[in-house]
Amino acid sequence: MRFRHALQGTAVAVLAAVCTQAQAADTFVIKDIHVDGLQRTEPGTVFSYLPFRVGDSYSPEAGAAAIRALFATGLFKNVSIRTGGDVVTIVVEERPVISEINFAGTKEFDKKNLVQALDGIGLSTAHPYDQALVDSAVRELKQQYLAKGYYAAKVATTVTPLSRNRVNLLFTVDEGAIAKIRAINIIGNKVYSESTLRGLFTLSTPGWLSWYTKSDQYSRAKLNADLETLRSYYVDRGYLDFAIESAQVALSPDKDSVYITVNIKEGPKYKVSGFKLDGNYLGLTDEFRALVKLKPGQVYSAQELADSVKAMVNKFGEYGYAFARVQPSPVVDHRRHLVSFTIDADPGRRVYVRRIDIEGNTRTRDEVIRRELRQFEDSWYDASRIKLSRDRVDRLGYFKNVTLGTREVAGSADQVDLDMKVEEKPTGMLGLGVGFSSANRLSFNASLSQDNIFGSGNNFSIDLNTSSYYRTLAISSTNPYFTQDGISRTYNVYYRTIQPYSSQGYNYSIKTPGFSVQFGVPFTEVDRVFFGVGFEQYRLSLAPGAPASYISYANQFGDVSSGVPLTLGWQRDSRNSALVPTDGRYQSLSADYSPFSTMRYFRASYNYQQFIPVSLRTNLAFNGMLGYASGLNGRPLPIFKNLYAGGIGTVRGFQQSSLGPQDAQGNALGGARLIVGDVEYQFPFPGTGADRSLRLSTFIDSGYVWGAGQKISLGDMRVAAGLALSWISPVGPLKFSIAKPLRDKPTDRTQSFQFTVGTAF
Repeated sequence: MRFRHALQGTAVAVLAAVCTQAQAADTFVIKDIHVDGLQRTEPGTVFSYLPFRVGDSYSPEAGAAAIRALFATGLFKNVSIRTGGDVVTIVVEERPVISEINFAGTKEFDKKNLVQALDGIGLSTAHPYDQALVDSAVRELKQQYLAKGYYAAKVATTVTPLSRNRVNLLFTVDEGAIAKIRAINIIGNKVYSESTLRGLFTLSTPGWLSWYTKSDQYSRAKLNADLETLRSYYVDRGYLDFAIESAQVALSPDKDSVYITVNIKEGPKYKVSGFKLDGNYLGLTDEFRALVKLKPGQVYSAQELADSVKAMVNKFGEYGYAFARVQPSPVVDHRRHLVSFTIDADPGRRVYVRRIDIEGNTRTRDEVIRRELRQFEDSWYDASRIKLSRDRVDRLGYFKNVTLGTREVAGSADQVDLDMKVEEKPTGMLGLGVGFSSANRLSFNASLSQDNIFGSGNNFSIDLNTSSYYRTLAISSTNPYFTQDGISRTYNVYYRTIQPYSSQGYNYSIKTPGFSVQFGVPFTEVDRVFFGVGFEQYRLSLAPGAPASYISYANQFGDVSSGVPLTLGWQRDSRNSALVPTDGRYQSLSADYSPFSTMRYFRASYNYQQFIPVSLRTNLAFNGMLGYASGLNGRPLPIFKNLYAGGIGTVRGFQQSSLGPQDAQGNALGGARLIVGDVEYQFPFPGTGADRSLRLSTFIDSGYVWGAGQKISLGDMRVAAGLALSWISPVGPLKFSIAKPLRDKPTDRTQSFQFTVGTAF
């Protein structure tokens, strides 16, 4: 043993001596450097990574450093150095370059998205092939499939060599069957039923819309979001000790089914014992105190406290304090299950708006947007005016989205800039085609309309419709800023023909040429008064079989009737959007007064709409309509000016304009008194998220029309309920409804399915 150790020591000493002599022999001054083996890489790239140059001293250490540096580039599979005389030769073997990346079997993901994902980890075409990156890509693809619920997914790679040191890379995926959520169990709930709590989850067991919503596909991110929703639900109802003790996810052996079990602890309910305001409230403590929604004795709600704080911040903003700090500090008494809180406020410095920048209006002129702004540059910051400005721009109907944010000015403590971002939407339409309407049957129509012609904010439209029943040619033009003060002017010229189907026994037509001019005067930010004048003429062409009501009118007043209606109206619009409102109110009152010529009448209508948010994406909508019409100077109301109800826009489930008095043949005559009331619960179409262009609603409609001599009785009101789909489509607003009458009479004409284009409510 002692001899073996001595021999080993001698060998090490000899090896060290040899290395020292070799090192001395291999050290020389470099006169030239050659690079062999390059195919794609430029020699200059190699030289840039070498730690030595011509004229430097070469040593084995410098050679080893050069090899490490070149390997670190990822460009080479092998690197070696040869020395001969005073010349250093770098010998490299380049990695093959990826020519193309393909995917097979990937139905769940788009190829473009997969390519972008791989590019994020450094694997892309024109880059050197690296097996380590390929392995990382395989793991990443599997993770993506796991996140989508494909637990049995398999990923294989195929590398195909090509000429010129290139390779094609193919990822072959066997997705397998997606795992479905078969059960969601919540354990520990006592206050609320399990079905109520499961209803809070976006995840669910398979249902009839699961193919579209994919809500039955497990996702850890979705489960975490659902658990947070569950926690908020309890905390907002006073259960401050609520806890999710565990959330277990079990996978079946065949990786086809997922079972979720959530264990919760509800705890006691807490109430508010009191609150106080602390800090600087600008001497308006009572005003701010009134904004606190939580009162002593009420059940504590974190959401209501947050809403109170938000209302206070907005109130400070109305006085120019854009960066006010409002901080609530709850104190919880766990023994008595009470909560008290202090709201501390620091308004900071009052600021003014230096500049308002507008972005995204590629078509609409800046002035069209700026004339709607009520927060001005170089004025004190006012949160209420900023909100009003955003709403007014959104109500134009020219943009998909409108946002208005605040940005601090660098180096200034009392200035801010406002950034308005808009997303243009198509406001023009050129249509030509054949359509089918539930009210007008087969029709040919052509239309040209532009709500924002040339980006000027002016509206212009030409409409041509040639249905079998209703034909029209109408031209309309509106200048919303006829004057700088915002007075609008609208011209209308039209020619309409009504000719019912002869197959139904009707044999008459009504031709109506006319024109009008109307002005709108803004009185407040949300109020506008309209006045105008027009001319209209009705030409009757009657034959045997025509309705008796028209024959009687023609016998009394002749085949041609004309009128010069004077119009007066009022409108108040505080909705947050013109196309898809979810909050706010709309009211309009209009009256036509025609004391001259053949037709002498008075007709008035009142419309009311109220939108109330229920949640972030759902809302209630109420619609009411009252109508009144009467003849003047002892004359009866012209039959052309009767009021009608039935169909989309009034009472769905009944044929268009069919409610009210009828003649002996069962034809709807319309009437002089009208009452309509609707209520809707509106929500996004499943799977569309925050998209507001496609929405569903459940509704209850009611209404009726009474003749001039009839007594108004609410017992006559017809009622229907159903489901509606509204879509802001590329060809205009579409609305479909399926309704079932809940109160009707045998003589009523019902219609379950209806649709229309351009209905606003």
